[in-house]
Amino acid sequence: MDKNKEKTRKNILVRLRRIEGQVRGIQRMMEEEADCMDILTQISAVKSAINQVGIIVFEKHAQECIVKAMDEERQEENLKEIVNMMGRLIK
Repeated sequence: MDKNKEKTRKNILVRLRRIEGQVRGIQRMMEEEADCMDILTQISAVKSAINQVGIIVFEKHAQECIVKAMDEERQEENLKEIVNMMGRLIK
């Protein structure tokens, strides 16, 4: 695995662990009957964080597919895959 890919993978794992901690924090807030606005603020933060992870994963996947599409006969199939992944991310 090249250094850039490894760095990206580690970055994603750090972000996911942080998100995991935030979700546990929300659970704790619910158990302690914290203020709804505080809970919603944390939920919004988790949504934003997971969206950022999705964007990073999508960017790396798209880059790899574009390179493959340029090198292979399956260009149309690879580009459709990129569009499908983008659609899943946006939903």
